[in-house]
Amino acid sequence: MPIRIPDGLPATQTLKEERIDIMDEARASSQDIRPIEIGVLNLMPLKIPTETQFARLLGGTPLQVNLTLIELSTYRGKNTAPEHLEAFYKGFDRIEREGQRFDGLIITGAPVETMEFEDVQYWPELTRIMDWAKSNVYSTFNVCWGAQAALWHDYKVPKYELPEKRFGVFAHQNLALTHPLMRGVADTLDIPVSRHTENVQSDLDQVKDLVTLASSPVSGPAILSDQANRNFYCFNHLEYSTDTLAGEYQRDMEKGKPIHEPENYFDADGKPMNSWRSHASMIFLNWLTWTYQGTPFDLKDL
Repeated sequence: MPIRIPDGLPATQTLKEERIDIMDEARASSQDIRPIEIGVLNLMPLKIPTETQFARLLGGTPLQVNLTLIELSTYRGKNTAPEHLEAFYKGFDRIEREGQRFDGLIITGAPVETMEFEDVQYWPELTRIMDWAKSNVYSTFNVCWGAQAALWHDYKVPKYELPEKRFGVFAHQNLALTHPLMRGVADTLDIPVSRHTENVQSDLDQVKDLVTLASSPVSGPAILSDQANRNFYCFNHLEYSTDTLAGEYQRDMEKGKPIHEPENYFDADGKPMNSWRSHASMIFLNWLTWTYQGTPFDLKDL
């Protein structure tokens, strides 16, 4: 079944061209089944590409997905037009005030990974959202810096700055073939990596509540779960579009930043290769299915 997105969202045309099954609000209002409510706390400065990437993955399920885009109430970047944010986003204060709850919440990455967590301007609000989610969201999927931030907030797992940006597509081992998130995923899976910091397995092993589901000998641990399968952490970028790494590479080159060509990504003709699309779709389908099965019919009963 389709993903329900706000009328007029810029991602609509892209998703239609890719034949992602979407539903406008008028059509959705006539459906009798209960949709799954998913919030995306978008911390990225360029909101529209991130919206499109996650909507693409969330639209690959037989469930009707109601997508709510969330922004911080205490911080608004300057890279996305205010008109877009006003039209398509809800501030967290409004979410809290209206008593809205979600089956699932995605917390994205943010370009602040080399900063100390407490030095990030919106850290107090972000931790408030993470605490709020514990009783108002059934399952949270934390991505990249969002995953590092959640692990620091909940378990004090540190991150470490890398000597150079880890950048490319790396093979990972599926360490939990029967886990609800990893069922149907191949033994090895490629995942795009783009970060300046890392978490190390030895620190994660000290936390009995955490289980490592996928890891790479090159880029380290990638996907984690807590023991209750209510919180998931992905340090890398299953959501990336085919050309995302190429765009980041070109951007950093133009800005004169130290950057190397993304590894294992361009073919012999210099074109990007997408080797992660199928298992990215499977993992998010698994997450939505697991979340939908576990959430009470009435979200007020969370």
